[in-house]
Amino acid sequence: MAGAGTTVRVLGRAGVIRPYGPRTLVDIGRVVLRWGTGPAGGFATLAARSPHQVGVVDELGELTWGELHRRSNSLARALAERGVGEGDSVAVMCRNHRGFIDASIAVAKLGADILYLNTAFAGPQLVDVLEREAPRLVIHDEEFAGLLAGADLDHRVLAWTDGEAGSEETLEHLVSAYDEGDLQPPQRHTRIVILTSGTTGTPKGAPRKEAGIDAAVSLLSRMPLRAGWRTHIAAPLFHTWGFAHLALAMLLGSTVVLRRTFDPAEALRTAQDERCQSMVVIPVMLQRMLALDPEVLDTFDLGRVEVVASSGSALPATLAQAWMDRFGDNLYNIYGSTEVAYASIATPQDLRADPTSAGKPPHGTVVKILDEAGHELPRGETGRIFVGNGLLFEGYTHGGSKEVVDGLMSSGDVGYFDDAGRLHVAGRDDDMIVSGGENVFPQEVEDCLVAHEQVHEVAAVGVDDEDYGQRLRAFVVRVGEVSADELREHVKANLARFKVPREIVFVDELPRNATGKVLKRELARHGEHDGEQDDHDGDDEKDGKQA
Repeated sequence: MAGAGTTVRVLGRAGVIRPYGPRTLVDIGRVVLRWGTGPAGGFATLAARSPHQVGVVDELGELTWGELHRRSNSLARALAERGVGEGDSVAVMCRNHRGFIDASIAVAKLGADILYLNTAFAGPQLVDVLEREAPRLVIHDEEFAGLLAGADLDHRVLAWTDGEAGSEETLEHLVSAYDEGDLQPPQRHTRIVILTSGTTGTPKGAPRKEAGIDAAVSLLSRMPLRAGWRTHIAAPLFHTWGFAHLALAMLLGSTVVLRRTFDPAEALRTAQDERCQSMVVIPVMLQRMLALDPEVLDTFDLGRVEVVASSGSALPATLAQAWMDRFGDNLYNIYGSTEVAYASIATPQDLRADPTSAGKPPHGTVVKILDEAGHELPRGETGRIFVGNGLLFEGYTHGGSKEVVDGLMSSGDVGYFDDAGRLHVAGRDDDMIVSGGENVFPQEVEDCLVAHEQVHEVAAVGVDDEDYGQRLRAFVVRVGEVSADELREHVKANLARFKVPREIVFVDELPRNATGKVLKRELARHGEHDGEQDDHDGDDEKDGKQA
């Protein structure tokens, strides 16, 4: 829980605490008391204090906070008539546009739970999740109708359509057909259910109640976002990171700028033309933007952008340096997970000092490195990362949770603190392999390989080995001519010999999910057959331990 002094200082610096007229203050207080601090109450407070301010910009144009409030009232009435009530669940499968926000606010105003579906789900995966979570209704973009065809659903509403919807009900039709007057608040507040990434198995539902003011104070304590900014949220809204900034907009009154799909040049153009002061991205988006032709990059002016907030997957050190060298020291990297929220934040100063670090814990967050017995390890020693804050999730929707030790929850990763107090993440705790009796973390090898000037990106996985128990197979996307032997020599010059990968497979691209995380299970399954494989052992000594 953030102390009152810290809360006032952080929110004052962000411009949240400012003078309002007595009537506006009374209205805001009444809204929060009745509706809470989730999507229903958060966006309603914006309608109370700044009804004519532009709140959302997408391909269809602009909406003010007052318009969003009225639209969600109409949609909530329509959903209630279709059987949605308190305690029910409504699934939302939308890209980044106004329909996502309309649906979120409307469902929250009914006291129902919101289940955000990953727009990159395959049909069978989607059907499995819907069968398990059993939502009362699904609001989805027209493009996902085919994927939903196999699901047993009573009601659907189309959020975004590219043409005539035929007999299907559309969100815009419901908004225009129902009364937009204020509603009575429900007895319960909504829960937000965000699905885990599913990189190692079937995605799980991770519910979280209203975070309240502490969630914002935590982020703002190490990230200088300010009230009234224009923010381009390029990261998917269905993901923890994209949604976090939508929630921040409820407090900061940020104008949220959205585009349905990500295109690297369009993202830069949007930030420039929409006069954005901040951008919200995942690391692969930074990578794709920097991969544009230098002459194209030179046409964009991001001089207004003061914060580029990145999270969702590992940020390669070379990528952080390259971004700041090109666009200035505006990059903030956030480490966390769906279950533990924000564990640490690396400021531009942290990334300049040590671009391999994940920074330091924000206010109100405790991070400890524990051994297998649950004892805290000293700085410099690698162990399991445990996190404590007011944002931990409640356990998965259908049972189970992350391990908890003395109130701290496992992030699922391993890492260590350096002498400067910065956290370093070595990788997933279940990614570690034991090769010839030595512990090897794939991410350390990935970071080493990606530092080679002829390497674009890397993913390493453990595979069985008759001699060493396990060994590393590295998948490499090249940007120039380089051989597997040259890359092995590069690793050997920078890391211990037992960390040199036995196999290097050259591929055109790495498989990723919608939030940019590499799908290592696909690489492990198909690595023997994909790409151009070069597993020549070079000058490896027979008695050496090589991963």
